[in-house]
Amino acid sequence: MATQPTVTSNAASADVNSTGLATAASAWIAERTAHFDSSGIRRVFDLAAKLKNPINLSIGQPHFDVPAEVKESMIEAIRAGKNSYSSTQGIAPLRERLLADIRQEYPDADRHLLVTSGTSGALMLAMLAMVDPGDEVIIFDPYFVMYAPLVRLAGGTPVLVDTDAKFQIDVQRFIDALTSKTKLVLLNSPGNPTGVCADEASVREVARICGERHVALISDEIYRHFCFDTPFVSAAQFNPDTIVVDGFSKSHAMTGWRLGFVHGPAPVIETMTKLQQYTFVCAPQPVQWAGLSALDCDVSPYMADYRDKRDRLYAGLKDHYEIVKPDGAFYMYPQLPGGTGQAFVERAIEHELLIIPGNIFSRHDTHFRLSFAASDEQLDRGIEVLQKIA
Repeated sequence: MATQPTVTSNAASADVNSTGLATAASAWIAERTAHFDSSGIRRVFDLAAKLKNPINLSIGQPHFDVPAEVKESMIEAIRAGKNSYSSTQGIAPLRERLLADIRQEYPDADRHLLVTSGTSGALMLAMLAMVDPGDEVIIFDPYFVMYAPLVRLAGGTPVLVDTDAKFQIDVQRFIDALTSKTKLVLLNSPGNPTGVCADEASVREVARICGERHVALISDEIYRHFCFDTPFVSAAQFNPDTIVVDGFSKSHAMTGWRLGFVHGPAPVIETMTKLQQYTFVCAPQPVQWAGLSALDCDVSPYMADYRDKRDRLYAGLKDHYEIVKPDGAFYMYPQLPGGTGQAFVERAIEHELLIIPGNIFSRHDTHFRLSFAASDEQLDRGIEVLQKIA
């Protein structure tokens, strides 16, 4: 009997080809991408996907909607045909208004400005503009999850400096971390994930030391409107070369609109502008017109509401957890009652509560992050769960 030829189905062939291509494609991935790890947060949301009625105290964005007048300005700009590229620097009316406000705040400083595609875009451009391979960048721990990967993306080395027990800057630890390779310091106040505002004395010292040693200083001020107990303090008050990153995402709930800005010394801003031209091109033009309108929007009622939510959450948890009471942003960073952050988060998810383990924001697995940007009903449900599992 003649041997029948082996026939491979198209489907089987496709599977083989697909597997082979996937294996080959893995070799194409750049080494720098290994520094971006979303597995911790992704695991939380994978576990939460099955929840029918989740209590979401994990998300880092305001729970109120974009103010109505800001929405109308966006719609008006779209209908008026303002849908093309703007100049890389940003539309003139928005830049002029922002610069007027900045010059009023810092009348003696020569500050230049760039409108960016979100504050994240500003941070990335700043890293690419200033950090060379081998440069060290000081980051205060706990820190915003994006900082260390962006430093590595630029070829730099993150140097983590622990804060003290109240998440304030330990100035001596900061001084000890400075080396001849230190190029840049990242300061975030009010801070994510702790909600703590850096005290004025520490900010002044960091700013002074950076100035004396010719080290660049970035002040991430995206939560500057969220100061509940003391006035906001910027490093730019004490060091005129401070690069300030700010935006509209948190103060006006415009997280999905991607509008930020950065101001500082001319050489830095000019280099960031050049890089934006070859990356983001510009911030979306209709959103820039909305941002111009947002500058006249009174957000103080929202801030008062968040102060009340802070107090509500703190009152419900302070007898069950070790907590530094946050005086800014909309986060709380309680200490774990024991075990690992991931295990605690999984236990919370069993009770339909979404929170974020602290090792996402720190090299120490000792805390977890709560966001009180939620309804009072959600906060009360969350308090009940956290009291139960403490």
